[in-house]
Amino acid sequence: MKMGEILAELRKDRNLKQKDLAELLNLSIGTISNYETGSHEPDFSTLGKLADFFHVSTDYMLGRTTLPYDISRLNEPLIDDITISSLAYTLLNMSPEDLTSAIEYINLLSYRNRMIAEKSNYNENTDN
Repeated sequence: MKMGEILAELRKDRNLKQKDLAELLNLSIGTISNYETGSHEPDFSTLGKLADFFHVSTDYMLGRTTLPYDISRLNEPLIDDITISSLAYTLLNMSPEDLTSAIEYINLLSYRNRMIAEKSNYNENTDN
């Protein structure tokens, strides 16, 4: 997907018109339109403003990744002092066999949690 398409999608997801976005970012409607149609691209500063406004990374805005998360989220703790970044580092340094086992274990935990939730929902529905 191209940057203009991504920008238009992000804007529409927030129920904003081009005029609204232009006003919020102190840009002209024509500038937003040109970005969305691909006839012009934002400079680095404006690209950063757009990414910050939509809480996505500039790589996402540029279509270099399908993950919209801002890079700063990688350093948010998941639990204790384990961050997404440290977890990714650990996974990237595992042997293929250990990585496969770790993923299988995560899938097993997810399955178990779904089964517990389904059982709980079933019990709630049959108790009524």
